[in-house]
Amino acid sequence: MKRKLVATITTATLTMSALSVPFLTLSSHVVYAAEAVKETRAPEYKTRADIPAQYKWKLEDIYADKAVWEADLKKLEQMANAFPRYQGKVGRSADELLKALNDLSNLMRLRDKVYVYASMGFDVNSSNSSLKELLDKAEKASALTAEKTSWFTPEVLSIPRDKMKTYLEDKELAVYKTFLEDLERTKPHTLTKEMEELLARLSPLGQNPESVYSLLSKDIKFPKIKDEKGKEVQLTRANFISYMENKNRDVRKAAFRAYYQTLAGYQDTFAQTLAGKVKANNAYAKARKYPSALEASLASNNVPTKVYDELIKSVNKALPLLHRYMELKKKMLGVRDVYMYDMYTPMVEANQTYIPYEEAQKRVLEGLAPMGDEYGKALAHSFKDGWIDVYSTDDKRSGAYQSGAYDTHPYVLLNYQGTNDDIFTIAHELGHAMHTYYTNKKQPYITSNYPIFTAEVASTLNEALLFDSLYTKAKTKQEKMYLLNQRLENFRTTLFRQTQFAEFEKLIHEKEQAGESLNAEALKKMYFNINKKYYGPAVADDQEIAMEWARIPHFYYNFYVYQYATSFAASAALAEQVKKEGRPAVDRIREKLLSAGNSAAPMDVLKAAGVDVSTSKPVDDAMKVFEETLNEMEKLVNQK
Repeated sequence: MKRKLVATITTATLTMSALSVPFLTLSSHVVYAAEAVKETRAPEYKTRADIPAQYKWKLEDIYADKAVWEADLKKLEQMANAFPRYQGKVGRSADELLKALNDLSNLMRLRDKVYVYASMGFDVNSSNSSLKELLDKAEKASALTAEKTSWFTPEVLSIPRDKMKTYLEDKELAVYKTFLEDLERTKPHTLTKEMEELLARLSPLGQNPESVYSLLSKDIKFPKIKDEKGKEVQLTRANFISYMENKNRDVRKAAFRAYYQTLAGYQDTFAQTLAGKVKANNAYAKARKYPSALEASLASNNVPTKVYDELIKSVNKALPLLHRYMELKKKMLGVRDVYMYDMYTPMVEANQTYIPYEEAQKRVLEGLAPMGDEYGKALAHSFKDGWIDVYSTDDKRSGAYQSGAYDTHPYVLLNYQGTNDDIFTIAHELGHAMHTYYTNKKQPYITSNYPIFTAEVASTLNEALLFDSLYTKAKTKQEKMYLLNQRLENFRTTLFRQTQFAEFEKLIHEKEQAGESLNAEALKKMYFNINKKYYGPAVADDQEIAMEWARIPHFYYNFYVYQYATSFAASAALAEQVKKEGRPAVDRIREKLLSAGNSAAPMDVLKAAGVDVSTSKPVDDAMKVFEETLNEMEKLVNQK
């Protein structure tokens, strides 16, 4: 995932999808096995001090020591406290506006640098109290910065249009033109000063449903179930997925039913909480004079609702392909009916043999070779010069992300376990890292922080290229089927599943806006029907799946998940262009996407790179790739 900075840090996506469930696991129904590599053991480190230096990122590249960081922290606080001196002056002249923007840019750059050093230090050593102290100081300084700059945007928006037009033509302000135009675009939805202050005071209430949901989810106690050995084990929110991946079908079924039946016991509370969030989104949109909450949400990235609607329409058109995939899954698993608790059971057994990190590096470099020598040299640099933190310890943050600041090189956090999935994680996060690397080289700070809408394109493009490389090198039928299974699941969990979520999210907002009740029974009916439509007749009706909406936190993120699907489709299209065009496509992607940051609207950035997401073509083309993959899998299955 691409990790945003400071106050808006998000967990956008894991290797395959933020909402997908890992599928490269063993199953009792699996009849194929990928060819093993030479077996070795994964290293186990008890403390961070045990890990060799070459496997740890170099935070000293940001600050040599704590004293230097403390000096910048003090400087940041001084700059934040001084910034209000521009209040009431930015509309007087282009020169005053330029001075304020320059100082604001420098202030935010320093804030980012101070924060990432503290947060990344804590993420790899959370038991260290002194590092927690640094993070607390950085967070306080970030809050101070937000407070001292909160007046700036409303004051810029109060500048008369005619005067702003002359400012936008000023050569000295050219570097800020995109930033100012983006602010100007929101002007019709900006309210009076008093109303803006009122909305700001009320905004915490709009976040309350998410907080209640998080606490409720944390506090729910699940029953015990019997594992594959007949031993009673405690089902929890944390271990639910591992039981869904269990080799034993009876264990999966027991975990699935126990989990969702427990959630159903709280269905009215979950429904009231989600309805509260939907009502808040709709009320906010109405207050700002947007016709819908969807349009209000997409406006932040200047994305028209047509993109959202075309995604749902195009994926719905391709649902027969998903139904066909479910029929193949049923055949390969050797079951009469596939149930939702079978959904994460791979058709091809995962290779559990440990892959050394150095071998993973080699496979990534070979897989991403089509991106050119310059790209490859930067990747090699990332592996040897302290960009990546590789191995786990008990007090290291889980998962994977890419972070850093404008004045640092990119940093990647891993928890490498030596699986094939981990290799794709490396490629994914290095896609974000290279996006950051090129953007920071080309863009000024003010246009360097690219949005999620384009961020996930760079990362999933790398995954697509890596797949092609590994599949080309696969020597046996089993290896090929393993990789094809992985790719098919990528499509299912990202392009199909995220669009399914997006369709449900749109529907519940429309129902509430029309005055209909979002009670538990209504939510369950809507979700069940959409799920049935997506998975088709090959998948048996699981009444419990009607409660899955209560397990998805992203429904509280205000029309967020559709970006996973659009990015996946865009990256599939770009990967095909790289294969067919070679260097012209690579140069275009590097210059128009990876180096663009947020210098233009994300749709315009993607269009310049070679993908027009305002049309159905990227999704339609991605579905062709899915169909080709499915054809290949069916052919191998039917081979004697």
